[in-house]
Amino acid sequence: MSPDGPNFLLPAAATVGLGTRPFGVYVHVPFCATRCGYCDFNTYTAGELGSSASPASWLEALRIELATAAALLGGPVVDTVFVGGGTPSLLGGDGLAAVLEGVRAGFGLAPDAEVTTEANPESTSPEFFERIRRAGYTRVSLGMQSAAAHVLAVLDRVHSPGRPVAAARQARAAGFEHVNLDLIYGTPGESDADLDRSLDAVLTAGVDHVSAYALIVEDGTALARRVRRGETVAPDDDVLAERYERIDARLAAAGLRWYEVSNWAASDSARCRHNLGYWAGGDWWGAGPGAHSHVGGVRWWNVKHPARYAEALAAGRLPVAGSERLSAAERHTEEVMLGIRLADGLPVSVLAPGERIAADRAVQDGLLGTSAGRYVLTARGRLLADGVVRDLLA
Repeated sequence: MSPDGPNFLLPAAATVGLGTRPFGVYVHVPFCATRCGYCDFNTYTAGELGSSASPASWLEALRIELATAAALLGGPVVDTVFVGGGTPSLLGGDGLAAVLEGVRAGFGLAPDAEVTTEANPESTSPEFFERIRRAGYTRVSLGMQSAAAHVLAVLDRVHSPGRPVAAARQARAAGFEHVNLDLIYGTPGESDADLDRSLDAVLTAGVDHVSAYALIVEDGTALARRVRRGETVAPDDDVLAERYERIDARLAAAGLRWYEVSNWAASDSARCRHNLGYWAGGDWWGAGPGAHSHVGGVRWWNVKHPARYAEALAAGRLPVAGSERLSAAERHTEEVMLGIRLADGLPVSVLAPGERIAADRAVQDGLLGTSAGRYVLTARGRLLADGVVRDLLA
């Protein structure tokens, strides 16, 4: 099978050591029931796709891509799987089981593999959780965003405010030890009281992982158009900083500690190993429309539209839209940019002499601390993490 993209190249050097370090598979499910106003992900509603693509055609193409990927790479055993989207739970329990079977048939799974799926609370049920748990999923990430109905309305979210907590409890009852709830903070119209209600709900759900992201107004989204027309206001940076501190304090008091700027876990085992692979510059194959992959310093990405994706694979071509081979300088930039966001910190040895001077200056400014030969963001530094990175790499 040949690549679809004319510039795609996976040199032999990129696969040296493959299989001796953790390897992940990301599966992109491009289907959504409705389009959220803030979302710029590669997703499609049934009305947007028409008859050009369907979950069935996507799944058949996905099986082909996974089998081809395993053959191309020599079949490294998969340590982590993450099924994202889109709305993976729209596939139902049987559909998600088929996705995991495609990964297992192509690559094989490590005995202790972490297998995560995202889910919209409204498209889950006790039976759904029981089915995917039997199939081999070990972790569920539920999109909550907020417990305030008017905030959900601004975000165009369709679930009821209480459903995420109920879904989290159902997942735990089905045998999931690791359950995550996603929050978005800083939505126009959200008050401190609204955020407190959301945090109260999260903490009553009994989850061992929380992700919290500041609302970003992405170009091309419905929210961006509303902001541009003056119908709503963009999130305020000072408000976002205050909300982040509020979230961190509440979660820390409940025993959930930050391990990445936007992620908190109750224990080391509750951390998302798949995402840690991204932040550590690991290897993964991204399967599905628009999915990105990285192996040994080579990055590539698939065509976005599900119909083009399926057509390429049916014709015996990998659906690659483009690729790049990262230079040593680019890989260093990413190592610093991603590593500094982790609570484990960035080894001093990673930085060049000039960068260490900048890091020491950040220590003096109270943005970084030092621990066991590593630079670690302080609480204030987490609020200014992007600026810290720019200063280090200047």
